[in-house]
Amino acid sequence: MSDVTPRSWDPEPIVDWLMEEGRFLPDLEVLVGELGPRMLAAGAPVWRVRISMRTLHPLVAAVSSLWERDTGTHHLESTHGLEGRAGFAGSPLTVISQTLQSFRRRLDRLTEADHSVLHELRARGATDYFGVPMRFSDGRFAILVLVTDRAGGFAAEELQAITTIAAALAPIVEVFKARSISLAVAEAYLGPRTGKRVLDGQITRGDIEKIDAAIFVSDIRDWSGLNSRLPAEEAMGRANRYFEIAAAAIEGHVGEILKFVGDGVLAVFATDGGHGPEAVCERALAAARQALQAADTCDPPLGLDFGIAMHFGEVLYGNVGSETRLDFTVLGQAVNIAARIEGLCSKHNRRILFSEDFADRLPGSTEFVAEETLKGQGRPFPIFTAAG
Repeated sequence: MSDVTPRSWDPEPIVDWLMEEGRFLPDLEVLVGELGPRMLAAGAPVWRVRISMRTLHPLVAAVSSLWERDTGTHHLESTHGLEGRAGFAGSPLTVISQTLQSFRRRLDRLTEADHSVLHELRARGATDYFGVPMRFSDGRFAILVLVTDRAGGFAAEELQAITTIAAALAPIVEVFKARSISLAVAEAYLGPRTGKRVLDGQITRGDIEKIDAAIFVSDIRDWSGLNSRLPAEEAMGRANRYFEIAAAAIEGHVGEILKFVGDGVLAVFATDGGHGPEAVCERALAAARQALQAADTCDPPLGLDFGIAMHFGEVLYGNVGSETRLDFTVLGQAVNIAARIEGLCSKHNRRILFSEDFADRLPGSTEFVAEETLKGQGRPFPIFTAAG
């Protein structure tokens, strides 16, 4: 016989809300943030509500949205390799993932053999833990976890009510997961600005806009020679470290990488969102300096050098390609000019070069390097570098 008074709350209003309103909420965090208080108001003795699931992301292996009665909503992320961590092995989420069965543990009856996560919850005043797998149509799943701090824990009928809510939640969470994966993949391969455009439906060939931007082009020096001297795996490892350094600098200064082209990087700092020409050129130069400083000071040494060129101008930004294979990129003379200037870095033994159009928009002083006739251009171009 249960030592808890049978439940007096009905899960059906919660299910109705999920079907009529909850499924239209913008993301999982908002959903969990509204689900917890609604269950509490309905009479469910919830102290914590958590939904956890695996995701497809280059940096993140799993995500959780968590609501607690006293602290509100939180977003949690776990990086790849979590299976090898002590906190993951044998945890309730691991058990549910491996068995695809619900997991219940009375926290006032724990033993030393129980996982540390359960002991930590008990130390915070929790009395009962109940986790339910929510299966998706593709065979994957998410996990709903409810924790109470009521004396005696959950009643048996309350566990059935939670299971009913989990069944209604499953298809909604599956949609959120699909949306999250789509955004993660789009951002990883296209960048945040471009990825959002694609997901918003701007995917027609020829769907192009003109934007003003600082164009940033970087290229590894003597990449062919490096490949001939090093094993392929080591050369690729160094290239990836270079890409990481460049990406951290560019994205840290609100630029967007559009392409990794062989051993090079093409990025833009667009004049939108209130950022004018002077601001984007200043940010692009700051990113170039940060990338070079990071390359010079990284441990172990990067073992390669690279040049960076910048230009400011109008570019065509959007979809190009064949009927079946599209590419989201920037095109135009401004891109060609930046690429030609980058090719002069070795000639002038400079790691940073930029055009007069770029130099004129910088707040600080610049240094004239040379006047060059660029391929495809009908006039000589003054080339500059950063002073000091």
